[in-house]
Amino acid sequence: MSFNDEYRKRTGYIEGVLKEYLPKQEGYQKLIMEAMEYSLMAGGKRIRPMLMWESFCLFGGTGKIIEPFMAAIEMIHTYSLVHDDLPAMDNDEYRRGRKTTHIVYGEDMGILAGDALLNYAFETACRAFDMEPENSGRIGQAMKILSSKAGIYGMIGGQVVDVKSSGQSVSGEMLDFIYRLKTGALIESSVMIGAVLAGAGVEVTDKMEQAARKVGLAFQIQDDILDVTSTTEVLGKPVHSDEKNEKTTYVTWKGMEDAKKDVTRMTEEAIAILHTVGGESSFLEDIFRWLIYRKK
Repeated sequence: MSFNDEYRKRTGYIEGVLKEYLPKQEGYQKLIMEAMEYSLMAGGKRIRPMLMWESFCLFGGTGKIIEPFMAAIEMIHTYSLVHDDLPAMDNDEYRRGRKTTHIVYGEDMGILAGDALLNYAFETACRAFDMEPENSGRIGQAMKILSSKAGIYGMIGGQVVDVKSSGQSVSGEMLDFIYRLKTGALIESSVMIGAVLAGAGVEVTDKMEQAARKVGLAFQIQDDILDVTSTTEVLGKPVHSDEKNEKTTYVTWKGMEDAKKDVTRMTEEAIAILHTVGGESSFLEDIFRWLIYRKK
């Protein structure tokens, strides 16, 4: 089976998991459930839950204990996008080829939909305790990783520095910091949680974090490249937004050619780390490489 076929197969599985864990649209507050579903089921690459699943399988994980965390990581990622699109942030009207949440439901519901997805993500992840109470130690460790990587020492911390540095000259060191936290943290969280829930040890989990850190940075640099080279039709969102928001990127810092070389180098370094943890990781490696060549 080709990579595209395997990717579609896994994406279909993930879409089913997301639908299963969405709240029912009922009660006086059902509008927020509608907005949550509109945001979460808007499509996308589903990279984070896919990486989590592949890491879980790599270390011999079995059962459905991983599924609440797969749904949770995508809810957290989606909430960050919903808030990114708000007028106070990037003020974008389109994402993934359709109108953003705040355009459809209003700015107030856009804010609340993001809040709801973040909170519900942790409600969802906690369902793993009921599924396998005998593995409460592993689940607790996974919860710790999820909360830390999504918070002020992870994604939100990166967002803060990113927002406050708009229109300013940013050093390479600070740019790496922003990318490592803003984009890399949830990717790190994904592979680490998969490893932990499968029973991998600390040393192996740390190696997975290192590999994911490189992939996250490469992924964000590729985003910088596509913002310059792609089109709105292909990306499903506005291009040249970094230029509009006067943001320093890897392309403006190092130039297009060096940025492309860095994407390749970091991805190959991540794959080299994978080779040190054992197990069959060919599809995980294929995902890492696909991130280099993606067009959207």
